[in-house]
Amino acid sequence: MKKTTTAIMACILLILRTQAQAPSSFVNPLLGTATIWDSAEIGFKPTHRTWGAEVFPGSSLPNAMVQLSPVTQFHSGSGYQYEDTVIYGFIHTSKGHWNLGYVPFLPVTGQVDAGNYASRYRHDNESAHPGYYQVYLDRYDVNVELTSTLRCAFHRYSFKGGQDRQLLADLNMSNEKVKGWTIMQQGDHAFSGFQQAGEKIYFYAVTNVPIKQIDSLYANKKTVPVVHFADGTGAVELQVGFSFVSVENARANLQKEMLGKSFAQVRAEATQTWDALLGRIEVSGGTERQQRLFYSTLYRSFLWPALRSDANGDFTDIGGKVVNKGFNYYTEPSLWDDYRNKLILLGLLSPKVANDVIRSLIDKGQVKGFMPTFFHGDHASVFITGSYLRGLKDYDVRAAYRLMLKNATVEGTRKYVDEYNTKGYISEEQVSHPQVETVRKAAVTKTLEYAYDDYAVALLARALDDTANERMLLRRSGNYRNTFDPSTRFMRGRLADGGWIEPFDPQYPYYEYMYREANAWQSSFFAPQDPKGLAALYGGKRGLEKKLDSMFTLPWDGVEAYNISGFIGQYCQGNQPDHSVPYMYYFADRQEKAQLILDSIMNHFYDMGKYHLAYAGMDDAGEMSSWYVFNAMGFYTFSPADPQYIVSVPLFDRVNMKLGDRSFTIIKKGRGKKIRDIRYEGQKINGYFLPDADLKKGGELTITTR
Repeated sequence: MKKTTTAIMACILLILRTQAQAPSSFVNPLLGTATIWDSAEIGFKPTHRTWGAEVFPGSSLPNAMVQLSPVTQFHSGSGYQYEDTVIYGFIHTSKGHWNLGYVPFLPVTGQVDAGNYASRYRHDNESAHPGYYQVYLDRYDVNVELTSTLRCAFHRYSFKGGQDRQLLADLNMSNEKVKGWTIMQQGDHAFSGFQQAGEKIYFYAVTNVPIKQIDSLYANKKTVPVVHFADGTGAVELQVGFSFVSVENARANLQKEMLGKSFAQVRAEATQTWDALLGRIEVSGGTERQQRLFYSTLYRSFLWPALRSDANGDFTDIGGKVVNKGFNYYTEPSLWDDYRNKLILLGLLSPKVANDVIRSLIDKGQVKGFMPTFFHGDHASVFITGSYLRGLKDYDVRAAYRLMLKNATVEGTRKYVDEYNTKGYISEEQVSHPQVETVRKAAVTKTLEYAYDDYAVALLARALDDTANERMLLRRSGNYRNTFDPSTRFMRGRLADGGWIEPFDPQYPYYEYMYREANAWQSSFFAPQDPKGLAALYGGKRGLEKKLDSMFTLPWDGVEAYNISGFIGQYCQGNQPDHSVPYMYYFADRQEKAQLILDSIMNHFYDMGKYHLAYAGMDDAGEMSSWYVFNAMGFYTFSPADPQYIVSVPLFDRVNMKLGDRSFTIIKKGRGKKIRDIRYEGQKINGYFLPDADLKKGGELTITTR
């Protein structure tokens, strides 16, 4: 008996030890939910809350329809701020961009005020893991547990008492303007409805306890529905299916994915799903902090874009028509941000999702007439070209190319493209006394970005044997030079007559005047299609090195801007425009200087603030997280349209990537910053670039430093 007991205990210890090493156990979904207030960390003295990633801590699966998360204030990023002390409900969609936040539910007890129903909570009664979130609501003495599938949410409420168990569904609220809603009881154990905000979302909910009635509270001309559950003991469980097509599809999604499963089973399946994805990259060496940051940022890289098609394939297209085209339909990526890195990471680890995201973009483009974009630039072109050249081809590439070429030549997605095509740059008008918030064309940024987008379309034209358009677009890809002012050695706004904007302060940032959310320093090194040509503008390697040295040492002058924070000199990690600048040192033959900057960024800007839970700025749907993931592994998408990666020094001694049925291993030798030797399968690589074809073949990359 003693031997049997000992054996059982040994098995239990082995299971616990194995579970403790699962990649999901390193993830902290609360990372990125806090605010930075320390002026030394921000780079200026703040007069308002400074963004610290703007992410949600709740339950979701990779690229799922449902993001089930607490909301501590509406109309604020993801809806959750770590410093807040109350919870208004649990929403079912979130991104981190002041949108979504659909269908908030809140368990309540007793008499409730429709205008004042939020509950206090404490972080010592809160926990979060991939696919699971828990919090205790002090006001109502309810412990809330949440888990989810792709299209469904599972709520479990443990009420302290057995009476007055209610669910408040304030369908008037979301992070967007609500245009309409409805809710109705469906028998003794179900209710359904919809909420119309930016999108129309339908839901069908099944409870494990009888529903007595659904009535309403009233306050400030607002009607708030309340679901009343039967008195009793035990947890109230709520399983909710969602759809952007119909209540019937929401019910079918629920039937397909969740009904008949226990909360523990759904949670375990969510954990397994995350471990399967996160486990495609194994790291060893480094510190525990580095491993936790690595898997937390890897987790954060796979939450957007979000699924919009149902289990049966139905989806509502961008024109409002319900269709079924045999692929999973997704929201648009945050293309201004994540084309730089995250979408390439998505293609490496989740190629089917990446293919379907591209098919979704093509579908949107065919409905509207132009390939869509997000926020600024035309970077679907970079994403699609980079993915195609990396072997992702499960879509109609010629249909994509036609839309990309139209974007490049016809005014539509690309604003001011006629002027760009005629002049070779986009002009800016002279503004007297411009401020940070001045809104004009962001002409310098547009010119630089369109030039790179032209390069991306040219690469696809080459792959499709369209020689004439390839030549035309490659010629235009050099338009970045037209914004370079040799007298100041910066990319600078130009007037329609060719003159330069006056006065000119390269340190002053703008939201949309000359530059998009940046200053001249942060904008003057963007030409990933031609880094050697860019270096020549600065006088070659030594001139480039000197200019870069100035950028990383000239102190930020204290100007406050909402989304520009976290500085090394003039370099800003808290926003995307200059995220590739450290690698420009490679083209000055000073790779080791780049590594010093990269290591400093990874060491300082990902667990900042009082609680060590803030990034230097917005995660922007995974871009900033993916930046960390790539650089921690030792390679980066310097030019994401090109099927290659720039190699750096990994944080870890060994990184193993599972790419389909192949395994690619990176081994670091030495502890220095300077790369002495790079070898793939024993063969020396000349230069610093790793072809994607070698990555996909599998094998071993050895990076030796000194």
